[in-house]
Amino acid sequence: MSGTTGAAPSADANDATELRGTPDLLAAARAWRDQDPDPETRAELDALIADAEAGSTDARGATAIAALHSRFDSRLEFGTAGLRGELAAGPNRMNRVLVAQAAAGFAAYLLGREKNPSVVIGYDGRKNSQVFATDTAELMAGAGIRAIILPRLLPTPVLAFAVRHLGVSAGVMVTASHNPPNDNGYKVYLGGADEGSQIVPPADAEIEAQIQRVAATLLVPDLPRSTDYEVASESVLDEYVRRTAALVRHPDASPRFVYTALHGVGWETARRVFADAGFGEPVVVAEQIEPDAAFPTVAFPNPEEPGALDLSYATATAAGAELIIANDPDADRLAVAVPDAAGGWRRLSGNEVGWLLGWRAAERLQAAGEAVAAVGGDVATCVSGTLAASIVSSPALAEVARQYHLDYADTLTGFKWVSRVPDLAFGYEEALGYLVDPQKVRDKDGISAAVEFLSLVAELKAAGRTIDDHELDFAARFGAFASGQVSVRVTELADIPRIMARLRAHPPTHLGTVAVRAIDDFAEGIGGFPLSDILRIHLEDGSRVIVRPSGTEPKVKVYLDASSTEGSPAERIAAAQAAVDALDAAVRPLLA
Repeated sequence: MSGTTGAAPSADANDATELRGTPDLLAAARAWRDQDPDPETRAELDALIADAEAGSTDARGATAIAALHSRFDSRLEFGTAGLRGELAAGPNRMNRVLVAQAAAGFAAYLLGREKNPSVVIGYDGRKNSQVFATDTAELMAGAGIRAIILPRLLPTPVLAFAVRHLGVSAGVMVTASHNPPNDNGYKVYLGGADEGSQIVPPADAEIEAQIQRVAATLLVPDLPRSTDYEVASESVLDEYVRRTAALVRHPDASPRFVYTALHGVGWETARRVFADAGFGEPVVVAEQIEPDAAFPTVAFPNPEEPGALDLSYATATAAGAELIIANDPDADRLAVAVPDAAGGWRRLSGNEVGWLLGWRAAERLQAAGEAVAAVGGDVATCVSGTLAASIVSSPALAEVARQYHLDYADTLTGFKWVSRVPDLAFGYEEALGYLVDPQKVRDKDGISAAVEFLSLVAELKAAGRTIDDHELDFAARFGAFASGQVSVRVTELADIPRIMARLRAHPPTHLGTVAVRAIDDFAEGIGGFPLSDILRIHLEDGSRVIVRPSGTEPKVKVYLDASSTEGSPAERIAAAQAAVDALDAAVRPLLA
């Protein structure tokens, strides 16, 4: 997936590199402007072109030329999760020209894949999401493909469900998920043998080749369009709600909880699911409950970011709530917070939610196996299903699988890999993504996961217990696991490969006082995984550090994991956390 672009080049008027190739640059900008159907981005280019032409040797002209270079020197590439980038003019930004080229290229790919393809299209509440979705529907219909657009802005999981439910060839979701407010994106799913999962290689490269062909040979106004597309009926949403609510039994003791949509599109769907599942109406964070493309109350609309849940904490404290449920803006992720001992709130990490939901899935599979075994057979051989997590997620889920005699699979980062694991029963990634119902949807689903977690809390409440108690039970049975993350945000995307190259050239021999036992370099091929820019560092005490570039943001991410099986459950938890804290202090100098 393409991430957001880095900082624009320097606007120094004396920098000759900014002026190099200006005639070709201006010609490219004019050609793009002339095929752009969007008056806002056309005006943006008009202003930049005029400034560049009027004063190529003064600061204003140099700034305009630098801005044009940033937009036209490269292009957002169609990767394994589609496109994502800043809204602005030019091929290195998200706009109607780029989306039209992507839609026409994707249409050509689908027509080459099957005789009578079909596609369902969804969109969230970000700026231009509905415009991009409508453009896609018209271009797909114009290419002779049956196109269906969801009736209004809806969560990504509803679109992923619709691909399977409607039996179509593909799906497109216009969303930038939890990216900054001025970003948007274009996520693609495939039906048929791909079962509604996101695309993986080689499909991404094949689609990109078609997009490049369209961009090189056709103008956007010349692409065939048609308004002869369908609008999906409400039955798609109704069935998603019905099946999601049916995941759990009605609770005997429903918790009092707070819900926030973080200015996204989750509330309408989540509200119906909560009600139908028997959890009633939550207290909502009123300032964040309706879609708002400006995301006015958060710096980044990501539940993992510091401060993103502050309004939820205040609302929950005022309401005397027992739990906070937060979806990200397109509702494919789930964040959970519970009361802490000091009277405040503690957000559970993605790994904590993942291993607790994974344990719940294993219990369910064991119960199903016992039912089969009751009529003959060994329980261990009757329990079947696979638990899966991305390689940067905690090793805890693998231990759950081992103790329940279940298969376990590690995948590369990204739910496109998790969702494709054979015989999948439950999968997650530490970045707040969970798949609790693979028969319904083949992507992370923050609403389904929310219902499962609510059901867990309700069952614990009925037994007079809490999530804290349940985590002690987990540590007693499986050992305690702790995880952490260090992220370094860069202003120049070229800094990322420099950091990775430096670590390869000068690998650490110790992290703190603990010796490094081995380093796996996924760029050289590890265990059948595709070649990837990932380093996995194993330490002598069993701890683990993984370093990789982010797939969606200009960051290098470091994942820290440790565990303990010594002492009481509380002592195990403290020991594992202390090991992670030591790793955190040790890895930061490596990224400076």
